[in-house]
Amino acid sequence: MPNVVFAVPYVMENTLRFVRATAALPGVRLAVISQDPIDKLPPDIREQLTGFQQVQDGMSPDALTDGVRKLGQQLGSVDRLLGILEPLQGPLAEVRQRLRIRGMDAPTAANFRDKARMKDLFAAHDLPCARHRLCSSVEQAVQFGRQSGYPVVAKPPAGAGAKATARCENETELLAFLKDAVPGTGREVLLEEFIQGREFSFDTITLHGHHIFHNIGAYHPTPLQVMENPWIQWCVVQPRHIDGPEFAPIHKVGPRALSTLGMWTGMSHMEWFRRKDGSLAIGEVAARPPGAQFMTLMSYVHDVDMYRAFAQLMVFETCTPPVRQFAAGAAYLRGQGAGRVRAVHGLDQVEQKIGALIVEARLPQPGQAQASSYEGEGFVIVRHPETSVVEDALRQIITTLRVDLA
Repeated sequence: MPNVVFAVPYVMENTLRFVRATAALPGVRLAVISQDPIDKLPPDIREQLTGFQQVQDGMSPDALTDGVRKLGQQLGSVDRLLGILEPLQGPLAEVRQRLRIRGMDAPTAANFRDKARMKDLFAAHDLPCARHRLCSSVEQAVQFGRQSGYPVVAKPPAGAGAKATARCENETELLAFLKDAVPGTGREVLLEEFIQGREFSFDTITLHGHHIFHNIGAYHPTPLQVMENPWIQWCVVQPRHIDGPEFAPIHKVGPRALSTLGMWTGMSHMEWFRRKDGSLAIGEVAARPPGAQFMTLMSYVHDVDMYRAFAQLMVFETCTPPVRQFAAGAAYLRGQGAGRVRAVHGLDQVEQKIGALIVEARLPQPGQAQASSYEGEGFVIVRHPETSVVEDALRQIITTLRVDLA
C-alpha cells in the first residue's frame, strides 16, 4: 500500500483533478502538502486524505522537506512525492533526493527547468533548437541580437511557456526589455532567435526510459502571438492521425531529446516548431503533464482518463498506452476590452450549428474577472473522428462567440 504525498502549493482546479485521480487509485494512502489551509480543499478530497501538512511556502525546498518528513513520520514512509506545476519540479526533485524518495532527481529536473542548460544539451547532442545565449549583461544581450538578427525572443531561463516572454523587434525594444529585466550574475536573461513557422506540442509518456506514448497538438496561432494580441482567440487541435509523414521528424527527434535530458518515468510536454522551410526546432520541454486543458483533450482523443493514467504511471509505474480514436480541439474564449465579463454573445448560434460536437465547456460568467493568461476566461472543447470537422467547429466558435468585458 504506497504512501503518496501530493504537493499542492496553492489550491487550483487543475491540480485538484490530478489529486482526485491519485486518491482514486486502489490501495493508495494519499497525503497533501500545501501552503493553503486544509479547509480550502474540497470536502470530497479531504475525506480521502490520510495526512495533511501546511507549510509556509509551498515552493520552498526547505519547507517542503520539513513538511514531507513530518508526513512520513505520520504515515510510516513516503513512497512517492508528486506535483504538476512547472516551477515545482525543481524543489520536488531536491526533496526526493534529500529524503531518498524514488523519482526524478535534482540534476535531471534542472535539465528541464533551466532552458539555457537544456538548449546547450540539445546543441551538444545535435538536436535542432533555436540559436540562443544566456546573458548576464546588457552588452552580451546586444551582441547576441546583432549576431542573430531581429526579432529575438527574451525570457527568464526558468520560464514556462509564453509567460514572462517578450519578442523584441529591434535593438531599441531589446534595450527597453533589458532596462526592466536588469540582467546580471544570478538573474540572467535567455535570448533566442525568433522562429518563424507553425508551433506544435509533443506530449509523451516515458516508462523506465522507454517512450511509450506520444501525442501531438497544433497551435492556432502560437502562444506568443496570442499574448501579444489580446483580440486573438487561441485554438488547439489534436489531430485524429499523427503518424503521417508531416510528423515523422518529431517522432524521431522528440524521444531522443527526452533521453538526452534524462527522462526516465513520467509525462512531459514539448513545444516544437516547423519552420517555413520544413525544418524542425525544439522550443522547450517540461517534465510534467501539459496544462491548458491538454490532458482533457487527450482524454477525449483516446477515450480514456489521462489524469488517472498519470497517477497510475507515477505511483505504480505502470501504463497501457491508449489508442487514438478521435480528433479534439479547444477554443479558448478571450474577452474583448478590459475589466470583468459583462456578457457572452453568440451562444445560441454556436449551439445550433455545432452543439452535437461539444463535449465540454466552461463559459465565462457575468462578473468574472479578466484572465491574466492567453487561456482566457473560458473554453469550449469539441470532438469528432475527423480532424477537418473539429477544425471547422473551432472556426465557428471563435468567429461567433464574443465575450465582452467592461
